[in-house]
This record gives sequence, structure tokens and C-alpha cells, in this order.
Amino acid sequence: MKYARGQEACAPYNPGVVTRYAPAALVAALLTATGFAFLHTEALKLETSPIRQTRVTKTFSPVCRCGSSRARFAFRVAKPDVLSVAIVDSSGRDVRRLATDRPGRDRVAFLWNGRDDAGSVVADGFYRARVRLELQEQTFLLPNLVRVDTKKPALEPVSVRPRTFSPDGDRRADRVTVRYRVDEPARALLSVNGVQRVVGASLRPTGELVWYGKVGGTSLPARRYALALTAVDRAGNRSLPVKAGPVRIRYVELAAPVLRTNAGGVLRVRVLTDARRVSWRLGKRKGVGKAPLFRVRAPRAPGRYRLVVTAYGHRAGAFVVVAAP
Repeated sequence: MKYARGQEACAPYNPGVVTRYAPAALVAALLTATGFAFLHTEALKLETSPIRQTRVTKTFSPVCRCGSSRARFAFRVAKPDVLSVAIVDSSGRDVRRLATDRPGRDRVAFLWNGRDDAGSVVADGFYRARVRLELQEQTFLLPNLVRVDTKKPALEPVSVRPRTFSPDGDRRADRVTVRYRVDEPARALLSVNGVQRVVGASLRPTGELVWYGKVGGTSLPARRYALALTAVDRAGNRSLPVKAGPVRIRYVELAAPVLRTNAGGVLRVRVLTDARRVSWRLGKRKGVGKAPLFRVRAPRAPGRYRLVVTAYGHRAGAFVVVAAP
């Protein structure tokens, strides 16, 4: 094809070429847009949030009358602002206004007693705080959930063993073990004669408490003691006391308060103790016997004598009546 002088030559229009390169151009455009969107997202991630380092009470009970009867919401604001804080339930409905137009800078904290704006205890469940930064005109819902729990745990003793023990330090029946179960993780407490003596080390639905029969490192006197259990859950709710029955501290006892024998006869003495051996004294004679049953030669003269048996510093006594042969 010939062109006149001065006329610009151009390639003829070819529909096939345009059709072939159009998809490639579209893909390139999409990749470019995706790249810009990714860079914009990453830039947003690098921006410092106006609210950070949130610390929120996880569980509390507004009716426990304890140290965990209030929830604490604490966080940092990147720069000074005017705050409005509200508590919302799981559906996003406002239940309590904690603060309105309150100045805040750096670290701020708010307390909630678990009640709504009318002063009533809210229903058990999960709640969170909504924070409004008035100067920045931004509203944030704190991610931390707080649980309101007003239900008392239910506790049940499983076993108390042994029922008779002796805290005398011989490592034989020196303690009593109380096993229990609760309907939720809770810390168990053991009271003895109405006084709290043992506190569980962990929050568990099952466990055991061990009492060594001592107060301030000193072993308690030999007698009966009443045990009771109480459970305290994560929120601070305390169960009603549950009786675990009586236990008895016994060091050494004689099976009978009065023993009878003939002059010069053999006296069989039964002693109740977890000690392997005991010391005894009858009149002017003394010796060592093997528990739980030992023999002693009775005096040759008829009369009334005092028998004293000792084990680990504890004593028990009985009268011995010696009759004429």
C-alpha cells in the first residue's frame, strides 16, 4: 500500500490482536490494585491503636461480699482524650454507664460493681466495656470479656480418714485427710470447731485437704473435733458449710480405767495408741511394754495402785486393784 508524502503510516486495525492482549491487561490491573490494597492494610496494622494494654477482671461476683465483688477495666490511651465508658451485654445492649466525658491520659481504670443503671444486679453471663474517645470521635469495644457469676458452688465430702489420729510426730497416723468434690472449680477450706484451719492450694472440682492436728506448730489436746468444709469459686462465691463429721485426736489411752488381779499375778494391759512401744510405771516398778497388749507382774501386797502408761510424752492412767490370793 502506498501513502502520500507527509502522511503518517499506521498499522491497520486487527481485532484479533486486541482480543488476545485484553485479558493480560486486566490481570495486571487487578494485581496492581491488590498490591495497593495490601500495602494499605499493612500500613493500618502499623498504626498505633489509641487504646492498648487492656487489663480486665475475668470473673467476679457482685454478691460475694469479698475482694472480688467488683470488676476492674484498665487500659492505656495513646494521647489525652475525653472518655465515655459503658458496659454492654453479649447482645451489645447497654446495661451500665460507668463514665461520661471524663478526662483521661496514659493509664486509666474504671470499676464496675455488677449492677445496671437502676442499681439491680445484672444476670449471670459475659459482658465487656465500650469506650468512646470523644476528641477523636472513635468508639472501641474492648475485646476482653468479663464474666458475672453469682452462683454458689455445691460441695460434698467424699471421705475422712482416719477418724482417729495422733499428731505426735512418729509418722504413724499423724494426720487426717479429707477428700471432697465440687460442681465447679473451687478452692476448698477446712474448718475445725468453727475455725478455719486449712486452705486448699488450687481451684479444682475434686481434691483433698490434710489437717495435722496442730495450731501454730503445737499439737492439740486429745479430744473430739468437728470438721466442716466450704468451697470458694473463681468469682468469690462461697458455698454453705458442709459437715464432714467428727475426728478424734488420741495419743495414748488404756482400754479400761480399772484393772483387777490377784497379788503377784500377771496383769494384762491393753493400750490404745499408734506407738509401737510404751513406757509404764506401777507402784515402784517400771518398764517398757509392746503395744497394743503387754503384761505386768502385779504387786505381791494387796491394795490399790496407780498404773501410768507413757508414749511420746503423753500419758494415760488407770487404777489397779490387787486382791489377796
